[in-house]
Amino acid sequence: MAQAAFAAASVAARGVAALLGGRVGSVVDGQVVAGQGSAITLDDPATGLPLLGYADAGAAVARAAAEGAARAQRGWIALSAAERGRRLWALGAAIRAEAEALATLECANTGKPLRDCRGEVARVAEMAEYWAGWCDKVEGRVVSVPSGHFVTVRREPMGVVLAITPWNAPLFTCGWNVLPALAAGNGVVLKPSEYTPLTSCAFGLLAVKAGLPAGLVQVVAGAGATSGEALLAAPEVAMVTFVGGAVSGARIAGACAARMIPCVMELGGKSANIVFADADLPAAVQGAQQAIFAGSGQSCVAGSRLLVQRSVHHRFVEMLAEASSRIRLGDPMDAATEAGPVCNARQFDHVRSLVAAGAAEGADVFIAPRGALPEAGFWVPPTILAGVTNEARVAQEEIFGPVVAAIPFEDEAEAIAIANATPFGLAGAAWTRDVGRAHRVAAAVRAGTFWINGYRTIHVSVPFGGFGASGHGRSSGQEALAAYTQAKAVWVETGVEPALGFGHRPAGVGG
Repeated sequence: MAQAAFAAASVAARGVAALLGGRVGSVVDGQVVAGQGSAITLDDPATGLPLLGYADAGAAVARAAAEGAARAQRGWIALSAAERGRRLWALGAAIRAEAEALATLECANTGKPLRDCRGEVARVAEMAEYWAGWCDKVEGRVVSVPSGHFVTVRREPMGVVLAITPWNAPLFTCGWNVLPALAAGNGVVLKPSEYTPLTSCAFGLLAVKAGLPAGLVQVVAGAGATSGEALLAAPEVAMVTFVGGAVSGARIAGACAARMIPCVMELGGKSANIVFADADLPAAVQGAQQAIFAGSGQSCVAGSRLLVQRSVHHRFVEMLAEASSRIRLGDPMDAATEAGPVCNARQFDHVRSLVAAGAAEGADVFIAPRGALPEAGFWVPPTILAGVTNEARVAQEEIFGPVVAAIPFEDEAEAIAIANATPFGLAGAAWTRDVGRAHRVAAAVRAGTFWINGYRTIHVSVPFGGFGASGHGRSSGQEALAAYTQAKAVWVETGVEPALGFGHRPAGVGG
């Protein structure tokens, strides 16, 4: 993989030169600024070798970013709604113009296959265009009340939104969380994962290029324990959105509660992908691969619990193992590659430890590589842990890698019971030819998103979020506009002689 290592480093350097002006740092008021904290090294996931380095932003940079976002937000909301929409549309055009540079930079930083990165860049541009159309449709309403008042309800922006995004899909989650906040009239401070800040910083610069006020999208590149904590404490921050793990989510939600500010949490999942015996099994096999092996399993909605009706369980696992052996693993920069490494060393160790735990608990382990994997880098082959019970660690803990726990069930009732026997509730799916069963199961499984005879399809126009330990709030679809705004009631007295319930008029003064 020496050649791949050179390619990744070269691509990263070219991307930083083209999109970030040759510097890696935070984007504050439209300029790339160096951090003031400790050095952070970005590794090439395909080889484990150093890729780039930068300095943690630190408290002073975080402070400047929050203050600048508040200033820029006042200018943003002063524009007409139509003008804000035009500028978000221009941002979509700017992303499309730099699509290949963004995709290759994302590939080098995350290890995600280039073909996946290209698709995600296109979807972020689509998000900008979608939210551009909503800018002039944030409407209030008139409420009839039993008095002489004319009452309107206005939707007003929160002010400054802090968006904290993960390393598995940095540019995609940037668009997913930043763009609806902008459409609602807010300013944003974005804190991407310290592992994957590059395309998020590029997004911040492209926003300025598209005509958004400098500072409206601030990007703070740094660690959560330092830069992230400083941003959570910033008085300008009026709302937080977080995409990531449940443990970090709970801590961030606690910090928001202490400050009495709202938050939207999109956390982890342990989603059940349910296959009934009457399903189109070849289609379900392909769907199971998409559910867990696409993106090397690094997806919050990954179908990491594969529930298969007992009468076809063994045959289905064999079919899945055979089909998965044809997934093309390789250099992420190769357009033919279908799956790459996991993103970083910490996640690599976590995934391997849980595979070992599954084997120790008695799971049958099916590993489906095609050819030898590189010895260096963070490579985990598609792995099936079969014959698992729902009480096993691998069935209860989020693995966040290309590893699926296959669990047999007897009937519909047991499938639903197993699916719901987890604190998570992000997603799920059912494969069946029985239309009635499909709707019964979709209604009974506790999850924010549920697919029937499909998996892992989402769109910016559709609300997305979780139940239970998978979080709360929705950051897409029309529902997001309510999340990113607050309601204000305005009462106007229209009576000639208002009926005031308390007090006295001044003596000798006419009305």
